[in-house]
Amino acid sequence: MKTATLPTVRVLPEIREQAESLLEAGESLSMFIEESLRRHIALRQSEREFLARGMSAGARARETGDTLSAHESLGRLRAMADSHAAKKIA
Repeated sequence: MKTATLPTVRVLPEIREQAESLLEAGESLSMFIEESLRRHIALRQSEREFLARGMSAGARARETGDTLSAHESLGRLRAMADSHAAKKIA
């Protein structure tokens, strides 16, 4: 598979120094930048999918009228959090 290059990115010297100070043993700045880009791409994809699911759920709730009040939603979230906390303690 052919590779492609990204545009040159100009940054302040302090940003470059910070990035270089965080490099792992054997890691190049190029490797660091590529991994950062991969992670940010994955984050953006995840955010878009999350928003799409939320928009779809909202539309479905409006169509069906099957909704919860804020009080009910918070109660369920609190119960989930309490259950999770109890599992961690045990």
